[in-house]
Amino acid sequence: MSFFINNAYAEAAPPPGGGIEFLIMIAIFFGIMYFMIIRPQSKRAKEHKALLSGLRKGDEVVTNGGLLGKISALDENFITLQIAEGTEIQVQRQAIAAVMPKGTMKNK
Repeated sequence: MSFFINNAYAEAAPPPGGGIEFLIMIAIFFGIMYFMIIRPQSKRAKEHKALLSGLRKGDEVVTNGGLLGKISALDENFITLQIAEGTEIQVQRQAIAAVMPKGTMKNK
């Protein structure tokens, strides 16, 4: 009867100590994730926090929404930006994306 169905034989038992390779693989995977994702994000967050703490009145900044303005007032949580002559808006400190060089805003 083995003409149509092949005989099934049991496989040999796996060698002992197979769990240590799995633990090493998990450790390598975590190391790669740390250096590729976690570490750069924490570094970027630290740089952004330093940028926000260094803001001064008169700095020209860009918000995350793309608005360019000059800082006219600072608060602990909010910043007042002058985006045009006589037009001021308030944004959260976290909304500041970058500090631009002086003279970026041209007064016309």
